[in-house]
Amino acid sequence: MARPRDPQRRADLLDAIVEYLAEHGIAGLSLRPLAKALGHSTYVLTHHFATKDELVTAVLGHLDQVQRGRLNALSDGTGRAGLTGRPGLGEIIRASWEWHLAEDLRLVRLLHEIEGLAAAGRLSGPYVPKMLSDRADFVAGVLRAHGVPADAAHRRATLLNAAYAGLQTDYLTTGDRERAEAALDDLVALAESWTRPR
Repeated sequence: MARPRDPQRRADLLDAIVEYLAEHGIAGLSLRPLAKALGHSTYVLTHHFATKDELVTAVLGHLDQVQRGRLNALSDGTGRAGLTGRPGLGEIIRASWEWHLAEDLRLVRLLHEIEGLAAAGRLSGPYVPKMLSDRADFVAGVLRAHGVPADAAHRRATLLNAAYAGLQTDYLTTGDRERAEAALDDLVALAESWTRPR
């Protein structure tokens, strides 16, 4: 009988895997070198992540959970990241941008690598489309909480996510932060216009 998975051990492994992938990328991912770098056997990895696809799915879930936690902290009025009261959409977008660029740029690069491989057809499986769909659902909820009508929230969340990710890609590719952030100002203005009385 197979030994049951230890959730805490799996979470610890996942943290280490994300760190490894943030450093080495995912395009050439192979379980044997990964296990060796982490100081484990491949059996330990396959015990917690039965296949490479399951491992990638878990990595994406972890990255998405980090982002959701950050968005929740920004949008619930806890005052974290220098925000006080209930921040507007523009404040949330700007604080998220600063957090990504200042604290977690390697994870942003990893996410974009995964999404790019999926878009190029080099990463099979439903996990990337599901992550993007889940992200749109989550951001739509944030938009609804900020007064965006329910019938428009999902459409606008998709637009907001795509534009934001595109600006990240532009900055990561060109290094032109000033131009990317000038465009971010326009995105913020658009998002804020969605909650103004008509």
